[in-house]
Amino acid sequence: MTSARFGRVLTAMVTPFDATGALNLVAAAELARYLVAHGSDALVVAGSTGEGTALSDEEKLALLEAVVAAVSVPVLAGTTGSDTRRSVELTARASQLGIAGILATTPAYARPSQAGIAAHLGAVAAATPLPVMLYDIPSRTGRKIAATTTIELVGSHANVVALKDASADLPSAAHVKAVLGSRLDLYSGDDALTLPFMAIGAEGIVSVAAHWAGEQFAAMVAAAAAGRWDEARRLNEVLAPSCAFESSEAHPNPVPAKAAMRALGLDVGQCRLPLGEADAQIDGRARALVGELGAPRG
Repeated sequence: MTSARFGRVLTAMVTPFDATGALNLVAAAELARYLVAHGSDALVVAGSTGEGTALSDEEKLALLEAVVAAVSVPVLAGTTGSDTRRSVELTARASQLGIAGILATTPAYARPSQAGIAAHLGAVAAATPLPVMLYDIPSRTGRKIAATTTIELVGSHANVVALKDASADLPSAAHVKAVLGSRLDLYSGDDALTLPFMAIGAEGIVSVAAHWAGEQFAAMVAAAAAGRWDEARRLNEVLAPSCAFESSEAHPNPVPAKAAMRALGLDVGQCRLPLGEADAQIDGRARALVGELGAPRG
């Protein structure tokens, strides 16, 4: 068992929409239950995989309420954007809904300095009594959270307790973990880098491919945590096709993830613009992938 408050495998859940593009709360509850039944220790809702930038604040709150009511595992809420005041307001509102924590992402587009990033994330942390997981994803935001900034935030805000690192900067992540130790739960934010992240002390993964390969990710992370590295490497190789499938220039995340869920019989619908609908190519690849993996049907 892990001592990490959120567990080892967290799935960054896609947001289901119906045929008209409206939020499908019934499908969201069904998907949440499916993920928990197949390897997820916790769920992250309305993050980048959840098309958080395409959701209104009211939609995010309704989605959070539906997922919290559907499962008993921790639910983390993506409540932040580039507007600090709006992020603070939504974080405070979401914190009243029974969620377990906040996913606080570096503000995109504005490209603030490290001082600005620290002030933004610190304001979010101050707006909630709940645990906060920082989310560093410079490929989407244009700015990396520097190691010194993470260390500063953990030191100044007792509820900043975790980091989802999708920067691919293993030396920086290793330094942060070495300095902070048990004060910070480190998670890989990149499925393909889960194994090396475990080697530098990560608790686990905030995953996309765990939508259809949750049990395999759980087994790999557990093996690595127990020091069974040969087993972990074997499972990592099994998961390699799923990691390669989950996002590309032609089919960016979460388009492939939704295709995989549809292939498994889960009614998640299509992505909203600007991502848009999947094409026949990715739907065909999704069916082949989940078939080869033996993923359980929804």
